[in-house]
Amino acid sequence: MKKIERAARLIRQHSRMFMCPLCGAGMNMNESNSLICSNRHCFDLSKHGYIHLLSRTAKPTKYGKAVFEARQAMCRSGFFDEVIEQVRDIVRRETGDTRSAPVRILDVGCGEGSHLAGLVTSLGMTAEREVVGVGMDLSKDGIHLAAREYPGLIWCVADLAQSPFADKQFDVILNILSPSNYAEFTRMLRDDGILIKVVPGPGYLQELRALFYGQTDRQTYSNDHVVSHFRSHFHPVETLHIRCVKRLDQTSLTHLIHMTPLSWGTTEENLEKALHAGISHVTVDVAVMVGKKK
Repeated sequence: MKKIERAARLIRQHSRMFMCPLCGAGMNMNESNSLICSNRHCFDLSKHGYIHLLSRTAKPTKYGKAVFEARQAMCRSGFFDEVIEQVRDIVRRETGDTRSAPVRILDVGCGEGSHLAGLVTSLGMTAEREVVGVGMDLSKDGIHLAAREYPGLIWCVADLAQSPFADKQFDVILNILSPSNYAEFTRMLRDDGILIKVVPGPGYLQELRALFYGQTDRQTYSNDHVVSHFRSHFHPVETLHIRCVKRLDQTSLTHLIHMTPLSWGTTEENLEKALHAGISHVTVDVAVMVGKKK
């Protein structure tokens, strides 16, 4: 019950940021812990502490509970620490002014929430302003896990194509290894806000890619088209590259293989081969792109 009350209180404090995904009207949370718009569309707060804001039934995807549990285990092992530390430093630098209003951060495609939770916790240790973290994902499994593990943030099951947030609500939008919708990013971001998009580099998980795909086109990866698309919609402020090697034991290797979409297009034989190949390290190679509205 305390988790629900905490989530309701947080959403009620920031209810003006929400917009009805069905009609676009403003929303408020009532005493029954439901977000209701002026046209009486109603979205209830789950007993698990998240709000379900899909206007339709989501199509099944491969991003299920097992994938998100594996990703959470990898995050807690420190696999993405360098990435989150870099994002933290960017956010701290770009939002470190004297305004008293909270810093609102939206993580689009947040999955099971570890990236956003780690960032908000790290920022909160030294922030002079309140930090409000909002995570949205199309997967109910991911948001359920996020709300269970990180109750101090706002979690929403929502579709990026019909984002349930009003215009110019966020100081920072995060898009970490996830699909983009630049029209929605532009609409939801404040005029002086920043978009931080993290994309794989050519060497990202190259050890797994070689095992799964051998000497095929999928063994190599280029992010040129993603970078070009980003720059065509947002003014690039800076691009930072992170490349490091992470040690793996058998447990973390298993989590990594179950976490990455790289494994979805390979055969069961290749999966078994990777699990027993004795891989002791893997490469993390990403580009962190920072952009502002044009």
